[in-house]
Amino acid sequence: MHKIAKAPPKAQEKQLLIVKLVVVALYGVGIIGMSIPEYRPLFQSLTPAQLLITLGLVLFFHRGWTDSFPIVAALAFWIGFGSELIGIHTGYLYGDYVYGDTLGPKLWDVPLVIGVNWFILVYLTGAVFSKSISNDYYAALMGAVAMTAFDYIMEPVAMAVDMWYWKFDIIPIENYLGWFGVSFLIHLIYRKANFEKANPLAAFLLIVMVLFFSILNFTLKL
Repeated sequence: MHKIAKAPPKAQEKQLLIVKLVVVALYGVGIIGMSIPEYRPLFQSLTPAQLLITLGLVLFFHRGWTDSFPIVAALAFWIGFGSELIGIHTGYLYGDYVYGDTLGPKLWDVPLVIGVNWFILVYLTGAVFSKSISNDYYAALMGAVAMTAFDYIMEPVAMAVDMWYWKFDIIPIENYLGWFGVSFLIHLIYRKANFEKANPLAAFLLIVMVLFFSILNFTLKL
């Protein structure tokens, strides 16, 4: 396979710094916009674009362009999306919920970008544990735990900004169990695939995303 030429180390550091500043600006402005009721509808409509920009930034620093990577990316998208289809139409896996309009165009009542969201979260949490944990099953377990914790932080915000709604506004325990199970499956596929998993932007971006939802949990209640 043709190898992508790498920029010199100093150029890479400069690129990384610039992108980190872009990430802070992107999510910082999002926090402000979502926190001001007058501007919230506008920023809600920009959510799909924010996810796609995040995806682009992640892939910009990805170095494991082997034949298996696009397969894993596609599986993460479609397993995540497929699980949401099951959840929406049967109530299994996650409980009874429906999607609002914030996440954009839907296919069979499920926003298409939800598959992108699954891929991004698996990629980021997987990259964080890629070097520190050698055992694939333990890494998949920790990745699933991290994603379930992230979902716990995200859920109240998602309901407040019209991403999705739960029956009786109660988040059922099966939601977190379902998230853990599906996350573990995708993480295991991710770990078993042969491609470079370290990404210099991953940990920073994951922290920013956690802060984004954590802060909104507070500001949206004011």
